[in-house]
Amino acid sequence: MNLNIYNLISIAGLILIIFGILLSTSNKYITRKYSYILLTIGGISLEIYSIYIKDIIFIILQAFFTISSIYGLVKTISNKGKT
Repeated sequence: MNLNIYNLISIAGLILIIFGILLSTSNKYITRKYSYILLTIGGISLEIYSIYIKDIIFIILQAFFTISSIYGLVKTISNKGKT
């Protein structure tokens, strides 16, 4: 099995997304904030990998996933003072 840096980035991205999803089930503000950070970093990692393998569907999917996780992070931070 030949692993290059892009394969390692994609594996790290997947692990971060899995941890982010597990943390997002919590109702605590601080935990949800960190889950969106993990989801964003994982999404960016998989975006890098999808650009490397030149899969247009994967590139578009990851772009939308990363944008939605950034939106969730911003929304969570902006709702902190309202709760």
